[in-house]
Amino acid sequence: MAGFLFAGFALAGSPGPATLSLTATGAAFGIRRGLAYGAGITLGMVPVMALTASGVVALALALPGLAPAVTVLAALYFLHLAFRIATAPPLAAANNDAAAPSFAAGFTLSLVNPKGYAAMAALFSGFALLPQQPSLDAGLKIALVLLVIVTVNIAWLLAGSGLTGLFRDPASNRIVNLIFAVLLLASLAATIRL
Repeated sequence: MAGFLFAGFALAGSPGPATLSLTATGAAFGIRRGLAYGAGITLGMVPVMALTASGVVALALALPGLAPAVTVLAALYFLHLAFRIATAPPLAAANNDAAAPSFAAGFTLSLVNPKGYAAMAALFSGFALLPQQPSLDAGLKIALVLLVIVTVNIAWLLAGSGLTGLFRDPASNRIVNLIFAVLLLASLAATIRL
């Protein structure tokens, strides 16, 4: 179990589309306004884990032409997110009522995040916690990974909120926004190459 948890923290906590966008949200909107988005990312991983553990993802991606289509759709969604991050106004210029990313946006991000599927495939196929009871094994893994993801997502949101000062100055805001947008696209490119 220790190896599974270590791998879970390493895979879920490493920079990727979800963690980077969550950090950017924490920096731009603060912890409180980023919680709904973080909850969406977290709960969006439940169907990802269930589909991966059940083998549905492997079967679906084995269908001819489906994997490239899914990759293109995911890339388009991430391009949209990167554009929104890159063009976000400085906090001082932004309306305090500007909409923070929603629960639905976070949930959708998890559903289309290739890193999430790759990480869950590695965790669910690489470890057997209860080898004699496959259903309980899958349920235990989902519960443990969910706890890991909650911890990791809160940490990334807190890290982002520590950068809020950079988002008040227009010059540093532009630089940080562009860095986050580029990192988001780079993490997607690295995941797709896997």
